Amino acid sequence: MPLRSDWSEALCPVQRALEVVGDPWVLLIVRNVLHGNGRFEALRASLGISEAVLSRRLHGMVEAGLLTRAEYSSGNRTRWGYAATEAAAELLPILQQLALWGEKHTPLPAAGAHMAMVHETCGSETRQGQICSTCGEAMASEEMIWVKPWKGSRDHLVGPGVVVPG
Repeated sequence: MPLRSDWSEALCPVQRALEVVGDPWVLLIVRNVLHGNGRFEALRASLGISEAVLSRRLHGMVEAGLLTRAEYSSGNRTRWGYAATEAAAELLPILQQLALWGEKHTPLPAAGAHMAMVHETCGSETRQGQICSTCGEAMASEEMIWVKPWKGSRDHLVGPGVVVPG
């Protein structure tokens, strides 16, 4: 039994968009792929998602035009991963606004710390999702760094079509 109606033919663009990106796994997968983690095993491990659920989501995201399958080399072998399309990269401002909203309106776990989004072009932290709040320039995914103190990492985001081998 479906959990909700099919909104793919809805006149409202919000409903049509939610038909594609309304599943939380979709946005989390896009986030990881934009962070260069488009390999199946990397996605499965970092998200804690079952192989079956991940396979279904990836297949649906390719069909919806959010991801493409991309070849990459790992040692002597050619492997397949997933890369963001332009449509997925255009979700970055939404992901950044969700992160900012989460920082402001949800309690920070005991081991947590502030996540900073840095516009690499000007080197400053931004408090907006699409336009840098410091320099006023539009921000492409490949110009962004997410500083995650709880992981001790500075994740450089990647642009459409990029799969980072592991």
